[in-house]
Amino acid sequence: MLSDEQLLRYNRQLLLNDFDIAGQERLLAASVLVVGLGGLGCPAALYLGAAGVGRLLLADGDVVELGNLQRQIAHGEADIGRNKAASAASAIAALNPGVEVEVIPRQLAEADMAALVGRVDLVVDATDNYPVRFALNRACITAAVPLVSAAAVRTEGQISVFDPVRGGPCYRCLHPDTGDHTALSCSQSGVLAPLVGVLGSLQAMEALKILAGYGEPLRGKLLLLDLRCMDIRQFALLPRADCPDCGHLRA
Repeated sequence: MLSDEQLLRYNRQLLLNDFDIAGQERLLAASVLVVGLGGLGCPAALYLGAAGVGRLLLADGDVVELGNLQRQIAHGEADIGRNKAASAASAIAALNPGVEVEVIPRQLAEADMAALVGRVDLVVDATDNYPVRFALNRACITAAVPLVSAAAVRTEGQISVFDPVRGGPCYRCLHPDTGDHTALSCSQSGVLAPLVGVLGSLQAMEALKILAGYGEPLRGKLLLLDLRCMDIRQFALLPRADCPDCGHLRA
């Protein structure tokens, strides 16, 4: 049952049709793992915390640098040199002290992921590293946990929900190549700051819809954006019958 303080804090969400108190209670009972507290992970984690997700696990082994502050909005100048997950945890606590936050101040190895993913209801992939993304995809399939994944560079981005246990494709259906290459990065190609804010906010929106049972998530769909010309498109994504990660679900 929501307290009087929670009724005030989450009032604007409670007013939504089909969300109401039941949706908020689902959020308060939920746990989410956010992997990467950079440009995407900062807005995603801040909005998840502000909206009242009960428990957030934040994983990142990097430290805040001056060049991050143009777009990584959970960090400030006073956080330079500080671990990004710890910095983001402080920002969330300042927004909503009722959220339980666990800091994982290291880069996740595949051996870590099964245990962590097994403790949460949803994973937000905010990394720029293909091996980590593929490992997260496998861990989420094994644990039957939805994966909200996004990528952003320059003025372009994409987002989808991968949840093949409940239908549709997995991340590897979209990107079958598992080569050990880092995704095209902002440090190499540049990025206009609001782009990652838009994509990270969309990740939070998809996560909240899934956790609260509200609306229609992007399962089996890929949303592509180019904010330079405000071109926004949505495509259907089909599972690959020969996918080595999720093909067994359809055998």
